[in-house]
Amino acid sequence: MAKLRTFLTVLLLSVLASTTLTTTASAETTPSSGWNNWSCRPSTEHPEPVVLVHGMGANHWDNFLTLAPTLRANGYCVYSQTYGKTLLGGLAGGLAPMADSAAELSTFVDRVRTATGAAKVDIVGHSEGTTVPAYYMKYLGGAAKVDDFVGFGSNFKGTTLNGLATLAEALKLQGLLTGVGCGACTDYLPGSAFLAKLNDGPVAVPGPTYTSIVTRYDTVVTPYTSGLLAPAPNVTNIVLQDTCGLDSAGHLGLAIDPNIAQLVLNRLGPEGSKPFRCRPFTTLGI
Repeated sequence: MAKLRTFLTVLLLSVLASTTLTTTASAETTPSSGWNNWSCRPSTEHPEPVVLVHGMGANHWDNFLTLAPTLRANGYCVYSQTYGKTLLGGLAGGLAPMADSAAELSTFVDRVRTATGAAKVDIVGHSEGTTVPAYYMKYLGGAAKVDDFVGFGSNFKGTTLNGLATLAEALKLQGLLTGVGCGACTDYLPGSAFLAKLNDGPVAVPGPTYTSIVTRYDTVVTPYTSGLLAPAPNVTNIVLQDTCGLDSAGHLGLAIDPNIAQLVLNRLGPEGSKPFRCRPFTTLGI
């Protein structure tokens, strides 16, 4: 019962965050900070525009209210969209089957490249925003169009949701998830056809650099090691607490974590990176 309460709390907070933010601004609203500014032209210092990819149940606006302005303030052209819409529309994205969402991402990346004149983009994603780009880069030609990929709260092998996914499988309830418009939910079940394809050989393919950041306090992606990529010359795995022992952020908290923002900036621009400064941060396991 405690595990059930934990999961429902995380899910409710995600939905409430989406609802609260979209009552004052549409999920498709273009932010005024220069984020989703289609007239932006990448600088010589930051030649690749950054495409942000949100997590399951979030939208392009609420997931990056902290990170997007930070990237823009550091000179990046920044873009995002709400993908994977189903019954809840733009309120809660990332619910459609993930292969379909990867195709949406492919179209959006091409739109960004055309608008900015950039040959490649950088991708920064949270949660499902790591899984969908991984599929895009591996199977939909994205490896030739992405320079750097940085994910946090990563998930490449699925999640048991603290055992709840295993219970759903045992009770044959996966069909209910699809029936309510969450094909991505069944894709995330360990052993799903989608995950089997993604993990047929290394997830990371030659071309882009991959950085995957995970937290030991993750109660959504369980085990948190599902977000670790197989070692390769173009792969860097970071367990947040190994870099900053004072940070106990959970899965959702990573989106507003100043330590994550520092790591993202340093991985996108290592030649101009600043010394990492660990800041105490917690979201009480959320």
